[in-house]
Amino acid sequence: MRALIVYCHPRPDSFNAAVRDVVLDRLKEGGAEARLIDVYARGFDPVLSTQEWTDYENESINQTGREDDIAHLQWCDTLIFVYPTWWYGLPAALKGWLDRVLVPGVAFKMPNDESPNIRPGLSHITRLGVFTTCGASWWLTQMVGAPGRKTLMRGLRFVCARSCRRTFAAHYLMDSSTAESRAAHLDRVAAKMDRFIGPNPKRQSAPA
Repeated sequence: MRALIVYCHPRPDSFNAAVRDVVLDRLKEGGAEARLIDVYARGFDPVLSTQEWTDYENESINQTGREDDIAHLQWCDTLIFVYPTWWYGLPAALKGWLDRVLVPGVAFKMPNDESPNIRPGLSHITRLGVFTTCGASWWLTQMVGAPGRKTLMRGLRFVCARSCRRTFAAHYLMDSSTAESRAAHLDRVAAKMDRFIGPNPKRQSAPA
């Protein structure tokens, strides 16, 4: 397994960082290779410039300046996002990462004479995970429509492998969370990751 974790939070001591660390730990324990993109720590510019928009559909140049992230995206077979939900959606920095990195010819194929719709470009990605925190409650998030979750778990999922396995976990009511609720959520993330990854073949075949 080759896992790419896209992490997005401005504070290095956030609860999201603890979630990220659990994800990385479970990947290591499961025998997976892992790479981390820390959107804020790298100072990633989320703004799609006028020139990038002009070149957006030109696959010969639309990767310029984002070659490293695109190479990571093309390397992985497992893609995991860890981020806080703000205003029911993705943080601007993460949405901008999607805008600038998931370009035509990489994440999807543009419509042509044979197909009036976009077509998947990430069919090598067979696992998609999302781990987030929400200030709102579960019911309020659902009432609004959970646009952040849908962007990734439905929109991005569409351009991945047809049989892509998914996992999702959110800590709701984060602003009134307790040490107990946070600890329980980290346990939940670990359990979901273990099911998501599956057994480690190397560990299973090791001699007693």
